Amino acid sequence: MSGLQSAPELSMIGSDAAPLLEVRGVRKYFAIGGGLFGRRRQWLRAVDGVDLTVRRGETLGIVGESGCGKSTLARLVLRLVEPDAGAIRFEGQDVLSLGRQALKAVRREMQLVSQDPYSSLNPLMPVVDLVGFNLWIRGERRDQATLNAVLHTLDLVGLSRSAAYRYPHELSGGQRQRVSIARALVVRPKLVIFDEAVSALDKSVQAQVLNLLRDLQAELGLTYVFISHDLNVVEYLSDRVAVMYLGKVVEMGSAERLYEAPRHPYTTALLSATPSLDLDDVVPRIRLEGDIPSPIAPPSGCGFRTRCPRAMPQCAMAAPPIVPLHSDQEVTCYLYAPDVVAASA
Repeated sequence: MSGLQSAPELSMIGSDAAPLLEVRGVRKYFAIGGGLFGRRRQWLRAVDGVDLTVRRGETLGIVGESGCGKSTLARLVLRLVEPDAGAIRFEGQDVLSLGRQALKAVRREMQLVSQDPYSSLNPLMPVVDLVGFNLWIRGERRDQATLNAVLHTLDLVGLSRSAAYRYPHELSGGQRQRVSIARALVVRPKLVIFDEAVSALDKSVQAQVLNLLRDLQAELGLTYVFISHDLNVVEYLSDRVAVMYLGKVVEMGSAERLYEAPRHPYTTALLSATPSLDLDDVVPRIRLEGDIPSPIAPPSGCGFRTRCPRAMPQCAMAAPPIVPLHSDQEVTCYLYAPDVVAASA
C-alpha cells in the first residue's frame, strides 16, 4: 500500500498460547416477514456457525464481501446482538452467561471502533467529553485524574491537546477516527474490534492510522480483530486471516500463507481482484459467475458452489468439512477432502 511504512517484524505467537477470545458455533438468524396477514416467516442467516480463536497480542483479520456477516459477528462477540446458538468465551469466561453488571465489566476489556466516526460521535460534545464519557459511564469521577487520562490517550493517538476542546465538525475525517480510537483505548481494553475502521479514509490518512494501530498494539499490548473488505489493508495489519462467505468461515490461516497460497476457490477469486503495484506479480483476474446467493435461501451443501468454477456433485449434497492443511491453515472445501468424496461416491 502506498504510504505505509515498512512493517516491523512480528513476534511469533504459539498456537498453544491461551486464547484471549474463543467463538464456537455462533449462529444468528434474523426473522424476515411473519406476523400480520399470515405471512410466512423467513430467516436471514447472518452468521451461521462460526468458530474463531483470537490469541493474545495478535491481529485476526476478517475479510469477505458485503453482507457476509462480518459486522454481525463483531456485535455478537460484544453481545450488542444476542446469538441464537453457540458459545463465546473471553479470558476463559462464558460471556453469554453473564448478567448485566458482569457483562459491563467484561465490555470494558472489549471495545469497538466502527466505520463512520462522524455518526458515532455526539456533535454537541467536545472531544474531551466524548473520550471521557467512556470512563464516566463506568463509574470514574469527573476529576483531574480523569482529565489527565483523557489527555494522555489523545497524545497516544496523535492528537494535540488543543483538539480536546474542539467539536467533531471542526475535525478532519482522520482526526475523528483518532477520537474514536482514543474513546476505545481510554478504558485500557485488552481486545479492540475494528469494523471497517479505515475504509472511509483517504489512502494517505488510512496509512497513517494503520501505522498508528501497529504502534499502539506494540506499546499497549493490545489484541485486535480487524474487519475489512480491503485485502491489502488486512494483509498489512494481520497475523492471521479468516475469510467469510454467507455467514460462514471458508478459510483461515496465517496471513503469509493465505496470501501466498490461498486454497479455497473463493479466497483465490478475492485475491485475484485485489489491485497490486508489483507488475511482476500480477495474478490473472478470476471472474465469478452470478450474484451472491441470498442469505435467506442459501444453496444446499456448500454456499459457494453456485459460483464456484470447481464445484463437484458432492458440494450440493452436504456442507463440506473443515480440512486442516498445515498447522497455520485450514479450509472448508471438498477439494481437500478426497476421502470424504470417495466414500460418498
